[in-house]
Amino acid sequence: MAAQFGRRLRKGAATTAVAAAAVAALSASQAPGVTAEGQDRPTATGAETAPDAAAGDSPTANGPYYTDLPPLNSPSPSPTLDTPVTPGTSEAGIPATVLDAYKKAADELRSSKPGCNLPWELLAAIGKVESGQASGGRVNAEGTTLTPILGPQLDGNGFALIKDTDDGAYDGNSTYDQAVGPMQFIPSTWAWAGRDGNGDGTKDPNNIYDAAFAAGHYLCRYGWDLSTDGDLERAILSYNNSRDYLNTVLSWLEYYRKGTHEIPDGTGSLPGNRSDNGGSGSVSPTPTPPASPPGSKPQKPGGGASTPPSTRPPGSTPPSTPPPSSTPPGTPQTPTDTVDHLEDAGTGALTAQAGDAFTKKISTRAETKSGEAVAKVRVRFTIIGDTDTTFTGGESVATIVTNSSGTAVAPALRAGEKTGGFTVRVTVVGRTIGGLDYKATVTERAADTLTRTSDTALTCVPGGEFADQVEVKATYKGAVADKVAATATLIKTAIDPTENDKGPYFKDADGKTVRTLTGLETDENGLLKLPKLYADDTAGTYLLHITTAGGASINVQLTVEAATTSSPSPSPSPSTSAG
Repeated sequence: MAAQFGRRLRKGAATTAVAAAAVAALSASQAPGVTAEGQDRPTATGAETAPDAAAGDSPTANGPYYTDLPPLNSPSPSPTLDTPVTPGTSEAGIPATVLDAYKKAADELRSSKPGCNLPWELLAAIGKVESGQASGGRVNAEGTTLTPILGPQLDGNGFALIKDTDDGAYDGNSTYDQAVGPMQFIPSTWAWAGRDGNGDGTKDPNNIYDAAFAAGHYLCRYGWDLSTDGDLERAILSYNNSRDYLNTVLSWLEYYRKGTHEIPDGTGSLPGNRSDNGGSGSVSPTPTPPASPPGSKPQKPGGGASTPPSTRPPGSTPPSTPPPSSTPPGTPQTPTDTVDHLEDAGTGALTAQAGDAFTKKISTRAETKSGEAVAKVRVRFTIIGDTDTTFTGGESVATIVTNSSGTAVAPALRAGEKTGGFTVRVTVVGRTIGGLDYKATVTERAADTLTRTSDTALTCVPGGEFADQVEVKATYKGAVADKVAATATLIKTAIDPTENDKGPYFKDADGKTVRTLTGLETDENGLLKLPKLYADDTAGTYLLHITTAGGASINVQLTVEAATTSSPSPSPSPSTSAG
């Protein structure tokens, strides 16, 4: 691939010198942990690890891409749709609908994943390299390509071998997969990464709004911060694990950051060079299969409608296995073909409190019929059930490639706020063998200890109000217990915890006497501050009993007594003088 890249650079002496210098500078800036194609996989920051950069895990299957570098002149941001496009500005210009899709996707991700810091210019750079900005902006008003953009058939002939996973629903090929659309998603990746970016209720890889939104989510998984060089490079390499691809995308990213402008749809310049030298297959518009009308479902070859996993109604359960694929005679056998079953690889109990990360990760091993490990197999983990629990990064599906011991470890689960059980189903991508189900449970937030934040005595005179409010702090195993449900009751005695009918009390919104408060919750610091307390005219010592979910409790003493008054000292008697 490097040789092909070099041949493209020999267009002219001036272009060669500058482009070579740019690529050299970009290569020199690679971050630790990011390696060239074929070596160790890139790793994410922190404890989370990115999946192997194998073809089946990349959204593009590490397929061919356009290698054209930006022109030497700096882009001009000044032209608008009403300004004639002059020579040299079309490269900087991005078709209006395509540009709008990139910016909308980046805006949405700034809200939903602010820590990612995704620049829209990165989506534009990838869109340029993958499809020449949807073939120069050949899209309709809804953002759907006028003709499908398909990558080459992934039949192992110069590309990855990925047998059909969608029954031809997206790519029209029921034998092998092909990358689809302006951001070049393969069907098996789109099945879990697809997004509805234009709000029409469908997830269409041929629509630039859907594809750009899905690409943004893909780049933002694993908690990467794209404002840092290391995570930016890791994210780009996860899209296509090629050093030349990385350098080309970074070149366009820098170019677009210097300025760009809208041009009319359909007037963008078309790239002329591909990483495979224009080999079999074409990452370009192709007349077959016919483009689906906006909002319609993909069609099978022959006209039959098919609903891929990503377009099922929300809340429905995906199939436990992918659709069967037909394999023509003589097709080479892949590691996936040898998998007979999945086995648990030592996963512990999957339980977490609402809002917490699960301490255990799901670990699954792919094995042959004789029990031997199978490496380099794509294993898909899918969260199903009525739950808002997700994998780290906010996704409900993760595809991981098995390592040399045949094991795939899912990203950590993070519990949402919904309590109860759910299932993580594990399947082998491209095989019709039975899946493996893991049961998981989210419990309510809990505390095991309550302590007062002050040791000030709580006293009041009959008929008065307590000067200090009761405040307690909740912890669980020594850590702050936030958003934990609590109840406060004025009880008769420590032995008789029933509600007292006299003594101190709270007031409700109408000023009426209340001696039990429910629906309380600790704040983000584990603190709970109760409303003001008042006293009736009954003196005595009383108890306020506070309990939380998880069993933590505390009794707080309240004293109601008359104020002590000091009697004035008697005046001395006048002295009697002796007469």
